[in-house]
Amino acid sequence: MQVLKIQAEGVVTSFRYPHFMQSIHPSYEMPPPATIYGHICSVLGEWIDPKGLLFAYKFTYRCKVDDLEHIHVLTHSSGRLKNFNAPKVLEGNTNPFKRTLLFEPRLTLYLNKPEWDKAFKSPKYPVVLGRSQDLFTYTDVKVIELRQEQGAYFENTLAPYSMILEVGKGIVELMPRYLNYHVNREPIFSRYLLIKQRIKSTDLLQYNSQQYLVDPDSPEYDGLYFGTLFHSLIGDEYESIEFTS
Repeated sequence: MQVLKIQAEGVVTSFRYPHFMQSIHPSYEMPPPATIYGHICSVLGEWIDPKGLLFAYKFTYRCKVDDLEHIHVLTHSSGRLKNFNAPKVLEGNTNPFKRTLLFEPRLTLYLNKPEWDKAFKSPKYPVVLGRSQDLFTYTDVKVIELRQEQGAYFENTLAPYSMILEVGKGIVELMPRYLNYHVNREPIFSRYLLIKQRIKSTDLLQYNSQQYLVDPDSPEYDGLYFGTLFHSLIGDEYESIEFTS
C-alpha cells in the first residue's frame, strides 16, 4: 500500500479540551482527528470531503508545561451615557488562566493520498498544528510503501477504542472526530485509545497472528517495525481500517 508520509515538528502546541472554558485549558496529549482534518485542509486550501480519507500517525513531545495566559473581556459604557453621540468608552477586565502546552512536538503523519505530495511540499496556508500561533515545519514529505507483516509494535499513536480489549493499557479519550463546516461547525465525537508506551503485537491479550501494515523506514525493535493504525473521519464510531491481502 502506497501512502504519503509527512514528518513535521514545532516548538510548542496545545490541543484544548473543548468543554473547559474558565480558569484552566488542559491539552489532549495527541492531536484529535478533527485537528488532523483541519491541518490537511489548510495545506490543500479548501474544505475537502472527508469520505475516503484515511490517516494514521505517531506523535511525541519532549515535556508538558503550564503557561499563564490572559483573556481580555471588553465592554463599552455607552448605555450609561446621557449623550449618545459621545465617544464610546471601553471598559473591561482581565481573566487569567492556565494553558497546558506540549513542548517540542513531533508528528509523523500517514495518509492514503500519495497524490497530495506536491501540496504538502508547497502548502496553501502557513503550517500550524493546534492553535493558530503554533507554527510547524515539514522536515520530510515522501511517498512510501507500507509492508504487511505478521507482527508490529505500537507507541505514541492513536488506536481504536475497541483495541483496549487487546492492549489492556493506555488512555481512553473522547475526542472531536470531525467538524462539519457546512453545518455551523457541528462536532462529531468518538472514543479513542492513546497508546504511549511501546507495545508489541506478541504482547497483546488476544494475539492472533494477524497481518499488520508496518512502516519499513521506522526504527526496528526486536525485529518489529512501527504498525500503522488507520482511522477514518466519518463512518462507524469504532471504525479502524484494517488492510488484508
